[in-house]
Amino acid sequence: MAYEAVPFPYEGTIDADGHVLEPANLWEEYLEEKYRPRALRIRLGDDGFEYLQIDGESAERTRPGSLGMLGAMGQELAQLSPDRKYSENIPYGGGVASERVEMADRENLEKVLLYPTLGLLWEAELSDPELSLAYMRAYNRWIADFCRDTGGRLVPIAHVTLLDIEGSAAELERAVHDGCRGAFLAPFNHARKAHGHEDHDLLFETASRLDVPIAIHPTIEPTWAVPIRFKRLGMASEFFYNTMLRQGAQQSLLSFFALGTLERFPKLKLGVLESGCGWVGAFLDRIDAIYETNLGRTTPLTRPPSEYFRRQCFISGDPDETAAPLVIDHVGAECFMWATDYPHPDHPSTWVPALTRFVQTLSPSTREAVLGGNVKRLYGLS
Repeated sequence: MAYEAVPFPYEGTIDADGHVLEPANLWEEYLEEKYRPRALRIRLGDDGFEYLQIDGESAERTRPGSLGMLGAMGQELAQLSPDRKYSENIPYGGGVASERVEMADRENLEKVLLYPTLGLLWEAELSDPELSLAYMRAYNRWIADFCRDTGGRLVPIAHVTLLDIEGSAAELERAVHDGCRGAFLAPFNHARKAHGHEDHDLLFETASRLDVPIAIHPTIEPTWAVPIRFKRLGMASEFFYNTMLRQGAQQSLLSFFALGTLERFPKLKLGVLESGCGWVGAFLDRIDAIYETNLGRTTPLTRPPSEYFRRQCFISGDPDETAAPLVIDHVGAECFMWATDYPHPDHPSTWVPALTRFVQTLSPSTREAVLGGNVKRLYGLS
């Protein structure tokens, strides 16, 4: 069944993680001139399938023929042809700002925070810090322009990297002044250095000073980071990978506790997106238990990890989660939000009835916080 926008029954609702399908020529138009010959591009192969070109090379982690399916929420992927063209299959609201605002009106959404699509594919295969940051600057300028005339209904979020901390700190400051309300990091970096490492402190100091959140958002990952330890899974490998995808975000989050980052930066607002949220209760129980043992002495923390989480962290859940509503108040209602992931194909189109079930057992104050209040507070939205 194709995606059909229907109204959500609660007012003041904000989608904390929607996506946009960028124009295929974004990087050719928005990159600084010196980098344009190395722009991210979509090419057509001799076999008739489109492929992603990164710095002049064919992408290995993004399969030829998959680009036309990136906006297929609510569609049966098995029925989609791999010769579908990316630009010809951007769904309504997926690539035109006025359409996305009109869709938000139909769905009774007050605001939508926007993250990229093509921008989630290339980072796994580009280890050049300079070009990586150039790709990100181009996207950040474009997404700010995309959202600029929507009266705050569409909220741009910047993309930054851990490969160049000084450059990312400067870019975060520039992007925030240009209208972006926060930034996101991939759950890996090619230096294999933990997110919470003190070498990254300048970025977190900058985010704290600017009072904007940093979130960890899943992306395509390098082969060494893929959370699959088994071979010969065959066609089940995609199912396996997408189920275990949250492990990257979990390890990234854990590093901020293990390395004392939240102790060093008590004003840092740190988020985890598109990884579900029902698991976080058991996750915090486990790290609190470890903290209370002798192993806890190896961390530079002065209080249990869950206290830092409640003070500084947030997490986005999926509307179709069933266990999550049972842990929200236990962990802290101020830490939770929700997201559609529209228009990506790995989520169903039935978010309205699913989210209605999700929040119906919550108290009115918790419901209001999860549906939109937390996003407004954490991102400084009016």
